[in-house]
Amino acid sequence: MTDPEPGYRPGMPLTRSLDDSTVVITGASSGIGAATAYALARRGAAVALAARSGAALDQVAQRCRELGGQALAVPTDVTDMASMQRLADRTAAEFGRIDAWVNNAAVSAVGLFDEIPVAEFRRVLEVNLLGAVHGIRAALPHLGAAGGGVLVNNASVLAEVAMPYQSAYNATKHGIRGLADTVRQELRVTGRGHISICTILPATIDTPFFRHAANHSGRELLPPPPVYPPEVVAETIVRMLRRPRREAYAGGAARLIGLQWRLAPALAERTLGWYAHRTQFGPAARADSTGNVFHADADAHRNGGWQGRRRQLVRMTAAFGLAAAGTAVGTMAAFSRRSRLER
Repeated sequence: MTDPEPGYRPGMPLTRSLDDSTVVITGASSGIGAATAYALARRGAAVALAARSGAALDQVAQRCRELGGQALAVPTDVTDMASMQRLADRTAAEFGRIDAWVNNAAVSAVGLFDEIPVAEFRRVLEVNLLGAVHGIRAALPHLGAAGGGVLVNNASVLAEVAMPYQSAYNATKHGIRGLADTVRQELRVTGRGHISICTILPATIDTPFFRHAANHSGRELLPPPPVYPPEVVAETIVRMLRRPRREAYAGGAARLIGLQWRLAPALAERTLGWYAHRTQFGPAARADSTGNVFHADADAHRNGGWQGRRRQLVRMTAAFGLAAAGTAVGTMAAFSRRSRLER
């Protein structure tokens, strides 16, 4: 576990060991959701897997059983509160209770803000933000009935910073972070602090996400490097269940970008905008596509095949490290000048 972030406060961990716990995971048919399911299954947990694609869920569930865990596949539409309630009720009926819940389902529509169809923009809001709302509402009664538990929202580092061509996704992730902060406050002031609300902020992750996103850019989509394996996020989620915290980054680049954004947001906005504009697209042309925004196309794969872009980690990390260091020096100089003027 990395050092706590500023404002860190420990939360209540799981009331049981992982090998005696039941965890619900949305968006579990591929990518981070599948990797998290496997990480928990290796530790003997029971996992309830939710996503739109039943066939892919069955494959992930079978692999979880092979790894030593129990698994229940529940095809679920996170945009439908009734569907999420059925997920929670089926899980509790199958395993006796719910100890933790991971809101992970997400889609994206990539392109300029004023060129993304309104229907797709709305659907991204419904899946990402309302999906988290529905997950929290379905989970809280069951976590309370279990004597406490942990709820983790996968919000992305784009909950703290912003990236061009991802307006709908950025908006939902900022919303999830604010939602989590508010619910955490409400639980605390109403005497329900035995339920921990956590937010995870991953960097770019090697999943099928970019291949499945709706695309209105006219070009092939690429994940901006550095690209981390999904297991980095999965292991961070496991640590959060054992030792909850308000927020945690997954991937060193996310921490660096977040630091730079806090120190000098205007500079960071320009830097990240420039970087994402040049690294998010490849040379090949692509026709407009709605991707998986309206229709499921998961294939139970954890990785997206972007390993080659992982090798750019050192160069990008160094670039942002230098920018962050320069920002820190500039900030310290500004404080020093202000101090001299106030004497």
